[in-house]
Amino acid sequence: MRPIMPKLLLVAAALFATPAAAQTAAPKLIVAISVDQLSSDLWEQYRPLFTGGLARLANEGTLFVNGYQSHAASETCPGHSTLLTGRHPAATGIIANNWTDQGAARADKTIYCAEDETVPGTTSGKYKVSPAHLRVTTLGDRLKAISPRSRNVTVAGKDRAAVMMSGRSADGRWYWDGKSWATDLTGAATPRTISALNQVYAASLAAPRGPLELPPQCQARARAYTVAPGLTVGTGRLDRVAGDARGARAHPEFDGAVLAAGAGLVGELQLGRGPATDVLSLGLSATDYVGHSFGSGGTEMCLQMLALDRSLGDFLRRLDATGVNYAVVLSSDHGVMDLPERLRDGGVAQARRAEPALAAEQVGKLLAPQFGRTESVLRGEGIGGDIWIDRTLSTAIRARVLRAAVERYRAHPQVHGAYTADELRKLAMPSGSPDKWSVMERVRASFDPARSGDLVVVLKQWVSPIAAPTKGYVATHGSPWDYDRRVPIVIWRKGVSGSARSEAVGTVDILPTLGALIGVPVPAASIDGRCLNAAAGVRCPK
Repeated sequence: MRPIMPKLLLVAAALFATPAAAQTAAPKLIVAISVDQLSSDLWEQYRPLFTGGLARLANEGTLFVNGYQSHAASETCPGHSTLLTGRHPAATGIIANNWTDQGAARADKTIYCAEDETVPGTTSGKYKVSPAHLRVTTLGDRLKAISPRSRNVTVAGKDRAAVMMSGRSADGRWYWDGKSWATDLTGAATPRTISALNQVYAASLAAPRGPLELPPQCQARARAYTVAPGLTVGTGRLDRVAGDARGARAHPEFDGAVLAAGAGLVGELQLGRGPATDVLSLGLSATDYVGHSFGSGGTEMCLQMLALDRSLGDFLRRLDATGVNYAVVLSSDHGVMDLPERLRDGGVAQARRAEPALAAEQVGKLLAPQFGRTESVLRGEGIGGDIWIDRTLSTAIRARVLRAAVERYRAHPQVHGAYTADELRKLAMPSGSPDKWSVMERVRASFDPARSGDLVVVLKQWVSPIAAPTKGYVATHGSPWDYDRRVPIVIWRKGVSGSARSEAVGTVDILPTLGALIGVPVPAASIDGRCLNAAAGVRCPK
């Protein structure tokens, strides 16, 4: 099975190709790739099968298989906010994909991480995409501050990935908005590559996609699991009906579109050929959608991983053909917990789905009569994570509600811990090797007093917060456990010998390492990470 990358976009990329140029001392183009939901567990499981781009990066680059999204809020937006900023979510301000702001000046009190809720008429579901909530600078921001002629460009399958990787000074930012590859930036002409992307992808969506060919290594992973009435996963081949835009995200073609657009933009915008270093960020989201829809085992993920490897190989070969002196960093925003049903078959006896009664809304309803209420006294999204107490209650009653909620959560057999905002404020920010952090320290790294909940609830290891699976949502992430935190970090540069390193490092270490590589000053006091000496030949400042 060949890589799934839209052919017309490959042609578009070729149209903008230019002759090879001589290499210079420092890379002129940084390509930052995020593979959404690529856990180190998944990487290690499939690495023997890689023959394309992932194999090239692993064999020729500096590979840290024990990379960490050190914090507890292992979701897309917080994770992406660390990749190119060097800061934990406690500093980036991105504590979750969504949070509750009971003081928001609109009826909808849910805040989406990559929106500007001050825009009149918007909601958390119909929002204005914006980096307004990101409190820190990205690599592109820092680079343009000292080198205004640098370009900071991104393409991603999710708007929050594009925003968090590019920051406030993006020259070009495109993402899938559910209907087209769109941008929140105004005033600039649309590149021909993006116009071609929209044209080709629209045609692709309009046509059905038959089942992908199942190679022997994927056939061996075929085992059906019925996770809800009428919902069986584990043996699928990623086919879909015509016009299924949601289903199309859980398909290798979704990543292929992003990679093809990235290759086209390198040529059309002449990235890496100007007077200053450029940054191209690519957010590959299909692995996340496949993982949520089918879990991280089974034929569906096998097909996705093998296709991603091939498509990434094609992308890197196209970059080679330009002659641009480029370097690549590849990592992920978080990992994933597989289906509890499949995990139990694999020997994880404690794998379970959470009890529905643990949801904040349900616990708040149970507590309400104690305080003369009929509606829930708690606010929160789903099971676990940040929970807020109803701010319409008096201060004295709110304190009583908090005590009652803590007592109830801590007594539940599926709950590992319940941490109050006051307890987290008093805890010093953790430092040192992230694999040694306590669970509470991991929660602290995601805690922002202005945005986080009054209470943060952590489920026990191997308890999935998905109580009732639905189509497209059978497995997830978001915990402080290592299956959600541990991600690969690979830094590749042409001509530098590859190496595999086992020490625990953080995604917050990526920014200072890239800064040292391209000569961008990154004062130690401005970040949480550290430069990784000798990674891809980097010499860290003393």
